[in-house]
Amino acid sequence: MKNKILVINGPNLNLLGKREPDIYGNLTLDELEKQLKEYGQIKNINIEFFQSNSEGAIIDKIQQANEKFDGIIINAGAYTHTSIAIRDAISSISIPAIEVHISNIFRREKFRHTSYLSDVCIGSIVGFGKYSYFLAVDYFEKTLQK
Repeated sequence: MKNKILVINGPNLNLLGKREPDIYGNLTLDELEKQLKEYGQIKNINIEFFQSNSEGAIIDKIQQANEKFDGIIINAGAYTHTSIAIRDAISSISIPAIEVHISNIFRREKFRHTSYLSDVCIGSIVGFGKYSYFLAVDYFEKTLQK
């Protein structure tokens, strides 16, 4: 039986490929999702995707994931630095979550150096572009084997 992972992308990640390509690259969110889905198949992991610019929708999805998925990969975008509510949602579920960021948030503006999510996630992967997501999938492949 395949493990199931949910990838959650937060605000403005729907603009990947258009928004600040010098920071986020030229890959669109659709292209990233396609590549991750194919990678998941190789790793025997079923990957589903969710993107929202709405904090409440992200919280609802995290809460629903607890019953349907084996883990979460989350790039909460700017909510990483502002949302105690998303932090509380992650801490309220029993499945592991990994925080990812395309850019290295610690090499950017000072306000981005603080993550409200990192201490409730099992780990954070930042600064490796799209590969931050792939590294998170690799972690789940190794740890979710039943």
